Amino acid sequence: MSNAQSEGEASAARPLSPHLQVYRPQITSVLSITHRLTGILLSIGIAGLVAWLAAAAAGPESFAVAREIAGSWPGLLILFIWSLCLVYHLLNGIRHLVWDTGRGLALKPVRVSGWAVVGGTVILTTLAWVLGAAVAG
Repeated sequence: MSNAQSEGEASAARPLSPHLQVYRPQITSVLSITHRLTGILLSIGIAGLVAWLAAAAAGPESFAVAREIAGSWPGLLILFIWSLCLVYHLLNGIRHLVWDTGRGLALKPVRVSGWAVVGGTVILTTLAWVLGAAVAG
């Protein structure tokens, strides 16, 4: 038996590298995955924004339909989720910019900034919707 064969057999007996099912979710991994998902949802939501702008450009009748859809419960839920994604993605992006400077990379600051992003997302999104409702009457 050649050396190459024994190495091949040895590597076949080794376990595969650990997968998501092996690790307990941590704040860093959850926020990383969430950042990617919010980016995807924001990209999809841009299509809705373009449709709304197209309806506004098409005239009052089209804009009235778009406004009715956006003002319905499903429309408001989609807008709320989209705004939540927007705020989260913004705050987590700022967190990454700070990391790019070499600051906040130790374990404790990473956890603290992660929870700050989550808390800031809830607070700022809620504040935006409360202020929006107050202005809208």
